[in-house]
Amino acid sequence: MSGKRVLIVEDEQAIREMISFALRRAGLECLEAADGQRAQVQLADKLPDVILMDWMLPDVSGIELIRRFKRDELTRQIPIIMLTARGDEDDKVHGLDSGADDYLTKPFSPKELVARIRALLRRIEPTEQGISLAFGDLVLDPSAHRVLAKNKEINMGPTEFRLLQFFMNHPDRVYNRAQLLDHVWGRNAYVEDRTVDVHVLRLRKLLKPYNFDALIQTVRGSGYRFSFK
Repeated sequence: MSGKRVLIVEDEQAIREMISFALRRAGLECLEAADGQRAQVQLADKLPDVILMDWMLPDVSGIELIRRFKRDELTRQIPIIMLTARGDEDDKVHGLDSGADDYLTKPFSPKELVARIRALLRRIEPTEQGISLAFGDLVLDPSAHRVLAKNKEINMGPTEFRLLQFFMNHPDRVYNRAQLLDHVWGRNAYVEDRTVDVHVLRLRKLLKPYNFDALIQTVRGSGYRFSFK
């Protein structure tokens, strides 16, 4: 679970700090937001792997914020755990129906919260690192570091390989340049956003002879998406 990122949307500083402390001890990176507006700013900058959402926020209901995130192509697939003092069955149903993937009633144990995050991450993990990925006749083998298109091997550089592997692990999801730099190049890499465009172009050129270049789609104003649709 080390290296995964969690956005904590909670207006009470003491609770936010308690959660952050527990998650960092578990090896998670934490982003914090005290209201809905700050949460959206954080999401625009760095995409988290999980969102923890308080119901009662000063500027917008957590329920409404979840609905917005689930409508947004950039954030719709991020799992969300709702954290709230509302423990009635109807409230839980309302929270889950709004799009939350899990529901935890305050007060809660930090250990239980970490366990629930781990369970969510296990559920959404698309593939193990060594398992081959296949989309039709396009196959990527991480263990052998090989890409086959229609049974022919493509000679691919390490950056294009990592970029294709990331896309194939996260199909139908839009990522902007900053997010791709973060996930593919690493959080400590100091490269320009334009670098992403250059490597996407190279990757498309490598896939074009096999008619797979169209799988990497440009989403105007948002970024890139890997999809058969």
